[in-house]
Amino acid sequence: MEELFNKVLQVNLRCRDCEERKTNVRVTIELQVTTSPVHKRDLLVRITDDIDPYFLFNLAISEEDFQSLKVQQGLLIDFASFPQKFIDLLNLCISEQTSESPRFLLHLSCQSPVLEGPANFSVIETNAFKHLNHLSLRLSQASDKEVKDYLAVCLSSLKAEKHVLEMKLKTTEDDLTRQLNYAQQTLSEKTKELDKLRSEWTTQTSSLSSLHSQELQLERDKALELQTRLQQQTEQLRQELESAHKKSSHQLNSRLTELEASCRELTEKKYKNESAIRDLKIKLVGADEECQHLKQQVLSLRRENSTLDTEVHEKDRLVSQMQMRVAVLEQEVKDKDQLMNRTKEVLEATQQQKESVEENAESKELQIRKLEATVKSLSEELIKANGIIKKLQGEVRTLVGKIKVKNTVTVSQEKILQETSEKLQSVERDLQSAQQQLITKEEQISKLKEQLEATVQKLNETKEVLKTNENVINWLNKQLNEKQLSRKAQGLESLENPAVSTTTAGLGFYPQTAKPVVSPMAAAGISLTDEHLGKSSNRQIGDSAGLDSKYFEKRDDCISIYGLSSNPRQREFPQSTKPSIASAYFSA
Repeated sequence: MEELFNKVLQVNLRCRDCEERKTNVRVTIELQVTTSPVHKRDLLVRITDDIDPYFLFNLAISEEDFQSLKVQQGLLIDFASFPQKFIDLLNLCISEQTSESPRFLLHLSCQSPVLEGPANFSVIETNAFKHLNHLSLRLSQASDKEVKDYLAVCLSSLKAEKHVLEMKLKTTEDDLTRQLNYAQQTLSEKTKELDKLRSEWTTQTSSLSSLHSQELQLERDKALELQTRLQQQTEQLRQELESAHKKSSHQLNSRLTELEASCRELTEKKYKNESAIRDLKIKLVGADEECQHLKQQVLSLRRENSTLDTEVHEKDRLVSQMQMRVAVLEQEVKDKDQLMNRTKEVLEATQQQKESVEENAESKELQIRKLEATVKSLSEELIKANGIIKKLQGEVRTLVGKIKVKNTVTVSQEKILQETSEKLQSVERDLQSAQQQLITKEEQISKLKEQLEATVQKLNETKEVLKTNENVINWLNKQLNEKQLSRKAQGLESLENPAVSTTTAGLGFYPQTAKPVVSPMAAAGISLTDEHLGKSSNRQIGDSAGLDSKYFEKRDDCISIYGLSSNPRQREFPQSTKPSIASAYFSA
């Protein structure tokens, strides 16, 4: 099952005794190929509504149904190109949906007041003059079982999509939580360092203040007497301690600013990581687009495979035609046997009528004149038959030429298939990074190769069947030639019989009412010995009957004439000849 089209379209809905309204439906087109027991392709058209799950209309179009549809609606395309043309019409309708006055419209009409039973799905082109109906398909409403199957398939596909989305969401959440934990961990480490520095700063200040107070107390104790001098020294010491205190506080403040800057850098890194995640998502979307492009290439290869299938069907049709031709040749052989039996009966009748012919010798001259007229008509008919034989030979040559042309076309198509397989291999080398996502595509390509090998095997089998048919035709031609030789030999024996030759002066010829059915190969395969025997037999008949020898000369482009009776009694019972069977390969 191959899905060719699946989109939501705007449709004008018409029901009986109801106003026309617009609604959105989903149109799905699928191609189903079955190989067992017979290679068969069906086009499945399904109309559904995403809002109403019970809205379902189906249509299955096989190759036989398409032929009747093609005749009814006057289509000019074949079944292989029909799906793509139908999809092109639907795309035109999609492009015209947003315009105020669309050119291409879709109509879904039903004869019942409620949308039930069969419905007509039509693609209509509107212009200033009239509405042109490009295509009309009669869809049938789905049964309860089909609706249940469709809902089950939809539920399974939704579950699969949900599972895939949950997996993607889980992976993204894991990545983000891992990155967030790392950022929080680094932030806690930095805050710990900051607290440690602050505690060190407080301890240093407290130690310095305690030392300063102790020194002051000592100096006060020692400098009771030298207070003035010590006051100066204490002031100097105080100034020095204040400067040192200021320096240490300044250093701590600078360290604090550095830690705040590092915290800002960490936040900036966090934002950069988020932007990198967005870029990776964009790259993932690009990879999906490349995957869609590869899907389109696979679809084009499948279309080429479908064209090859049509050519194989044509070859099968040629094989069936050759089999029909063999059947026609077998029927011709049977007709020849019947003619031989009838000629034997005619010879027996002539022997029985010898006595009556001797009594009617006075009417010989009148009969001879009538015989000359009949011989002339027979010669004209034989010339026409030889012309038909030449035409049939020309048709056989043209058929052989067409078969050679088709063989060259198949060879060129095999070369094209080899080139496409090389291109696919190069694409696989370029997409090594996306091999995990394209495993399913590689399996489809391998299936296509197997189908191509199967088609090549079928072509070889058809060639072998054609060779066997040619051998059968040659064998039948040989059998026909042998029967003609035996028939001519029997005619010579009857002419050379002395009992017959004494009374052949009163014999005539029956006019041949039906054209002999002779195959072109059998007519072309007459040997020189047959011509020599025919000339000798004609010469004996002419001498015995007293006719002019020009009516019995054996021509190179005509068929031999058999002796027929000219007795009036014999004319009352004309020879019943079987009409030639019309053939599908040889024109009458």
